[in-house]
Amino acid sequence: MSWRPTYRSSKFRNVYGKVANREHCFEGIPVTKNVHDNHFCAVNAKFLAIVTESAGGGSFVVIPVTQFGRIDPHYPKVCGHHGNVLDIKWNPFHDNIIASCSEDSSVRIWEIPDGGLRRNLTESVLELYGHSRRVGLIEWHPTTSGILFSAGYDYKILIWNLEIGEPVKMIDCHTDVILCMSFNTEGSLLATSCKDKKLRVIEPRSGKVLQEANFKNHKVNRVVFLGNMKRLLTTGVSRWNTRQIALWDQEDLSMPIIEEEIDGLSGLLFPFYDADTRMLYLAGKGDGNIRYYEITLEKPYLQYLMEFRSPAPQKGLGVMPKHGLDVGACEVFRFYKLVTLKGLIEPVSMIVPRRSETYQEDIYPMTPGTEPALSADEWLSGINRGPVLMSLKEGYNRPNKLVFKAPVKEKKGGVVNGIDLLENVPPRTENELLRMFFRQQEELRRLKDELTQKDIKIRQLELEPQESKRLSL
Repeated sequence: MSWRPTYRSSKFRNVYGKVANREHCFEGIPVTKNVHDNHFCAVNAKFLAIVTESAGGGSFVVIPVTQFGRIDPHYPKVCGHHGNVLDIKWNPFHDNIIASCSEDSSVRIWEIPDGGLRRNLTESVLELYGHSRRVGLIEWHPTTSGILFSAGYDYKILIWNLEIGEPVKMIDCHTDVILCMSFNTEGSLLATSCKDKKLRVIEPRSGKVLQEANFKNHKVNRVVFLGNMKRLLTTGVSRWNTRQIALWDQEDLSMPIIEEEIDGLSGLLFPFYDADTRMLYLAGKGDGNIRYYEITLEKPYLQYLMEFRSPAPQKGLGVMPKHGLDVGACEVFRFYKLVTLKGLIEPVSMIVPRRSETYQEDIYPMTPGTEPALSADEWLSGINRGPVLMSLKEGYNRPNKLVFKAPVKEKKGGVVNGIDLLENVPPRTENELLRMFFRQQEELRRLKDELTQKDIKIRQLELEPQESKRLSL
């Protein structure tokens, strides 16, 4: 079986997982009990964000990554959503900008001040309404500034141009809830897994489905592009209900290249891929362990390396970007593990054991940096470009001069391809019915106020000729 170690010539065969000391963990965080299959955690070189349990609406906390220890119960939160927060993602090119999506069918963009929050943040920089049902997934484009993808329970993917604050494209090829989205390195292809058991490779600007797989022996749950290898890896369930991974050629999804059974547990398998080391990490929801493999283009394709084991089950995992790692300790990957029962966030570092204290160039190749390769308009016009690379030896502390400017716009729904995205879709739950009712009540109040203002203006205009006539007499 794949998890029995087979030793071979590889610089990563001795990688091990190291849990941070208790004083470098984050404690006392009321991690959300929501059962939605997401990580509920996002991390970058400055901040750690965790979705929290809240009585009304949805909220998440944002903590500086160096502020370890027990978090105050009254620590300020980001709490502008009217429903549970389902996903959060940091902007890859701006460490202070985070996007969130929620059951209130909105996507919101927040700007976190340097040093973290001093009080509750309720006003977002942008509110994006376009989905008719709750929004379960968001993804930033990997090479373009100001492009955000959102997937809702209305089976649609919207592409938002944040420079104008409007949806510019709609992908409408799915027949059920979208479970996962993943981009290739330059962001020219989008892979999705869906509840209809199909794996799709899509050209995002046109919405055209380039490849589609409906393989009966492997029910796909999660998908990830394997860098520039022209491969996809999916995690899912076999016909015997065992957890399974499959490797695919992105240009031919008729049959997987290989399938590998993992175990008989029921928790969802989350895949994480590191393109710099070509290592794949598999972490199960509700498990305490993380398996890791090395990916090759030749057989056996998947080479099992080792397994990190821990007694504490994980609800989700955040991943630190490359420029936030400790290169002096030969750290190649870092997870932030959510342990719900203890209210604990536990950093887990994957380390390549080396005796030398000098910079290890063979394990830290040039990696995607914090500068966008394209503007939103360039990408939408059809230009593809790989990420701007940086060296971790000199550039990982380089300040980013990118400034996020939100457009000034009214809060309204969008129209894409002549279709009103907030058309009257029948609500499926009582919460959706209530949200639709309150939204309509707010719209009625706004229209009444507008009508009153126009009536006053008309009266003023009618009185002007009478006043001028009286003065002339």
